[in-house]
Amino acid sequence: MASPEANAIKDLYQHWVEAMGANPEMTLDEMRDLFDAWGDITGEPGGVDYIEVDAGGVPAMWALPKGCHEDRVALCTHGGGYVVGSMYTHRKVFGHIAKAVGCKSLILHYRRAPEHPHPSQVEDSVTAYGWLLDQGHKPEHIFTTGDSAGGALCTSVLLGIRDKGLPLPAASLPMSPWYDPEATGETLKTNADKDCLVHKEVLEGMAGMFLGGASSKDPLANLLCADLSGLPPIYIQVGGDETLLDDSLRFEKKARAAGVDVKVDVYPEMQHVFQFMAGKAPEADEAVQKMADWVKPKLGL
Repeated sequence: MASPEANAIKDLYQHWVEAMGANPEMTLDEMRDLFDAWGDITGEPGGVDYIEVDAGGVPAMWALPKGCHEDRVALCTHGGGYVVGSMYTHRKVFGHIAKAVGCKSLILHYRRAPEHPHPSQVEDSVTAYGWLLDQGHKPEHIFTTGDSAGGALCTSVLLGIRDKGLPLPAASLPMSPWYDPEATGETLKTNADKDCLVHKEVLEGMAGMFLGGASSKDPLANLLCADLSGLPPIYIQVGGDETLLDDSLRFEKKARAAGVDVKVDVYPEMQHVFQFMAGKAPEADEAVQKMADWVKPKLGL
């Protein structure tokens, strides 16, 4: 049974849905302001410094835990349908991950849609990864992580890195990834009454803004259409009550067929990106620790 603390994310999501329903003409700025409260349900990790930086032309923020291994780096891409969210809304959750792993996190403030549609987000992420390499960070000491759209982006950046001929990072840790902009997953129907936020009409609206004029089958936008061969190990966490659950399960099957070392953990009764409750809910803390335990050996820690 889910802990009482885990209800916080349900309350937040229901508030968002009610606010958007009450204001169907909500502007983009109003929507972004609404989602700026995302990080309010995350506990402060403590002992982590935050420093904004220019990552090769991409605005970003370092999360620096005290005493961390500064030669190990998490390249972090925030969620929000590529439209909302920021390095500020996700500062604490990526701080928790950095602290658990004992590394630095570089949280990207990539260009958002609809002002900057696909593939701007992948381009920014590849640029920032190249900047890390130029700073002397070794690819085998870097991993990518992100949530929702950022979970897809922390995977698609691997394709962008591979296609550019750069050495691949050690691993990737997507959380509740949104891999299918066409919204064809079976759990969009079967979990529709359980998921408090992500419904098909929401996904279709976000996909329209994100894609612009790009094809919904572009492999950098739709990971279920991508050639996944040669990618590093991938560990996905997803909630059992999510409408996007099927995205992770279908990706796992496709990745395994391509020879990728892939693992998916489904957390019963959990909502979309439940890790946002790190520092507040035991399920989130357990998930973050499992991420750290999985990735540390991949980084030589």
